[in-house]
Amino acid sequence: MPQAKNHQNAHTKALVLLGSNITFALEDSAQLVRDALNCLSERGVRITSLSRYYSTACFPAGAGPDFINVAAALEVDEPAEIVLQKLHDVEDEFGRERPSRWAQRTLDIDLIAYGDCVAPDRETFEHWMNLPLEEQMKQAPDQLILPHPRVQDRGFALIPLADVAPNWRHPILGKTIKEMADALSEEAKNEVSPFEMG
Repeated sequence: MPQAKNHQNAHTKALVLLGSNITFALEDSAQLVRDALNCLSERGVRITSLSRYYSTACFPAGAGPDFINVAAALEVDEPAEIVLQKLHDVEDEFGRERPSRWAQRTLDIDLIAYGDCVAPDRETFEHWMNLPLEEQMKQAPDQLILPHPRVQDRGFALIPLADVAPNWRHPILGKTIKEMADALSEEAKNEVSPFEMG
């Protein structure tokens, strides 16, 4: 996979999105996300910025309880595959199972962006970015795709990400996170609400 100008001693800004809809009690999901963030820090992941906590409608509609979502900006000096493995290790520690494409999740941590890396290549990225929704529900890539191929479509990702990296620019679409978030429909924006921890 391309190293995206990530030389041996250079730091890269990575963006991740954490989510949980373990129960219909949003407070429980929020606490689980908080614990996962602490776990990442304990494993040496450098978190430089965190978004607010958000309550977001489950996608697709009716698939389960609403999510708690939080975005984080990381400073990393390892290849994207190693960063992803650390995220998966934390998911596994919290009991994440993957019975189906959009099943209810104990914990979901997505690597949204790794600097300005496009991986594994532009053609493969664009295939997944342009995949129709009905095919998304049947297929999942068997390799790391960067940036996340659906980030531009999802308010539950863009709105938290706008808290931590509003000026990150999509290397293919040429738009910043703030621009993509502002372009969301009012309906999509209204599905994402700040959540106050009790």
